[in-house]
Amino acid sequence: MSSFRRLSVLAITAAAAAAISATGPAQADVQSLRGRGTVDVRLIGINDLHGNIEPPTGSSGRVILPDGTTVDAGGAAYNATHIKNLQQEVKNSVIVGQGDLIGASPIVSALFHDEPTIEVLNKVGMDTTAAGNHEFDEGYQELLRIQRGGCHPVDGCQFRDKYKGADFPILGANVTHAKSGLPALPPFWVEIRDGIPIGFIGMPLKDVPILVDPNGIKDLQFGDEVKAADKYANLLDAIGVKSIVLLVHQGDQVTSSGGGPNACNVAPQNPGSYIATNVSPKIDAVFSGHSHQHYNCVVKDPAGNPRPFIEGLAFGRELSVVDLKIDRRTRDVVRGETKADNKVVTRTVAPDPTVQAIVDLAKQKSGPIANKPVGTISSDILRAQNAAGESPLGNLIADSQLEATKGNGAVLALMNPGGVRADLTFASSPAGEGNGVVTYGEMFTVQPFGNILQTITLTGQQLKNALEQQFTAARTFVLQPSAGLKYTWSAEAPFGSKVSGITLNGAALDPAASYRVTINSFLQGGGDGFSEFTKGTDITGGGIDLDAFSAYLAAHPNQGAPALDRITRQ
Repeated sequence: MSSFRRLSVLAITAAAAAAISATGPAQADVQSLRGRGTVDVRLIGINDLHGNIEPPTGSSGRVILPDGTTVDAGGAAYNATHIKNLQQEVKNSVIVGQGDLIGASPIVSALFHDEPTIEVLNKVGMDTTAAGNHEFDEGYQELLRIQRGGCHPVDGCQFRDKYKGADFPILGANVTHAKSGLPALPPFWVEIRDGIPIGFIGMPLKDVPILVDPNGIKDLQFGDEVKAADKYANLLDAIGVKSIVLLVHQGDQVTSSGGGPNACNVAPQNPGSYIATNVSPKIDAVFSGHSHQHYNCVVKDPAGNPRPFIEGLAFGRELSVVDLKIDRRTRDVVRGETKADNKVVTRTVAPDPTVQAIVDLAKQKSGPIANKPVGTISSDILRAQNAAGESPLGNLIADSQLEATKGNGAVLALMNPGGVRADLTFASSPAGEGNGVVTYGEMFTVQPFGNILQTITLTGQQLKNALEQQFTAARTFVLQPSAGLKYTWSAEAPFGSKVSGITLNGAALDPAASYRVTINSFLQGGGDGFSEFTKGTDITGGGIDLDAFSAYLAAHPNQGAPALDRITRQ
């Protein structure tokens, strides 16, 4: 029996045992001694850590407070101390995750396939987590290895002599094997605190297939989040688990950046809000992730009862804390007594020495590679997109990909913005070489996926079709263009007709002509919903995207931020 199957069986067995014991004579004796009061349980959630075990830098390492001031936040050793402090305030606590704890990580963790991050999470006592989309970055089989342990099949064990795996189950209630329909990950987990069983249903968002390399998950299916949550909420309820929490790697974009960590600036039809308001009334709290935003909301379930809907800032900058009061008689949450709070992981506390030792070892072992200078910049080059969708760093990466593949006949390149993970900052210089020096570790943090560049042939019409796929009813997702490609798009125009005035090096795009276009292997496989790229022909492989970017910076010293003049929004 697989480890995941055993975990599922253990969860069901534990829940059933808890349900039986809760009504037996022994439990009755406990209740007679303690009275029919409530049990306090603190849930401590972390989402979208992305292997940031070192304190993140730049804007990725700051939290904006309600008064507009900022505070430095994040770092695994500080997280560990804050978690311990939060646990000391209550008798019962459970540490949970909402996905993307690994994947798209800085080199200090990614160089070792995120084994340092898993070791950190084991040390802080993580009890269970939902899988996010990035847990599937290296495919389903690698996620199994992360859970079960064992050395990497290609790179072996590089961080420690052995890798024992995650001490906590990684949940995927909506993830099934395509052929059999059976769960591919444990759908839920049960923790017992003070005699009370608490069920945790965890899952990634249903859109995982368009967010990761499809080859690594080709045998899996990702179902609707609400249907999966309801299915297992009913099962947990039937076996006597009445306190139920949803950990879902899907969240909301905020409508306003003001208000601080505990504002509720989300639109009602955001995907996270939709899930939070529509899943079964049996679910008492919803922890979310994925959007890298922070909010703390109270929503009404389908029965009209309140429940928290919360997400903390990514990269370990905040911990989402939900305090539950559970009635001993009913074993269910007293909804009106629930309290929720996003706690900032400040760096004013003493770092946890045990966790810091893990981080220091990862830094020591990755240092010779991470600290190697690869180029210089003359100013900050940021990933933030303007109103038209362009970003200086996205443009620069596209330029580097075009230059690296001109030998394949490429005349333009397009980069997905989701693959640009951090800013290049002029003054960060973690290796101490001086302002403007860019290290390999910094570049890896910007582009951690290791995608292969692919040059394909598209007609002008297919290229336009691909650009039209940037705009759907669900999202606007603007690709970053290399220099020479220009176009205009209109927010008011109907879908399928938003893009106009496409030119390449000053000449109008010819719908019937053929163009050699460079994209990464993720986009070439239809990632981010760009199915038009799968129609490309004459595929010619190139190098790794990060290598292309490194070579470009080396060839262009003191690189500045490209102008944002390639895309015009009407």
